Amino acid sequence: QVQLVESGGGLVQTGGSLRLSCAASGSVFSGLTMAWYRQSPDLARTFFAGVSQEGNAIYGAPVKGRFIVSRDNAKNKLSLQMGALAPEDTATYYCAAGKHLFTDGRPTHWGQGTQVTVSS
Repeated sequence: QVQLVESGGGLVQTGGSLRLSCAASGSVFSGLTMAWYRQSPDLARTFFAGVSQEGNAIYGAPVKGRFIVSRDNAKNKLSLQMGALAPEDTATYYCAAGKHLFTDGRPTHWGQGTQVTVSS
């Protein structure tokens, strides 16, 4: 089984940057798609960005070049570099793992989430 622990969230001003990290444990990390989901107040948790087991990065929402998702299987880490942050980016960001997340799959493993708050 996979255990996921996020870190790196915080409070930043508009235009600031953060780097979110997800530390994964378990023997099946390399066999799963790893992704970030986010959830804003009053909104559903939705796919944001992920990296497949083949190393393909997919972004599920417009990011205007402000976000880079990366995966390091050797270090069992998933990262999300966030730049030029805006209040609309305020949300809880969750690390997730599962199969076929870029199609109809749903995560089978979730982290606890890390809060990102962008002040205007």
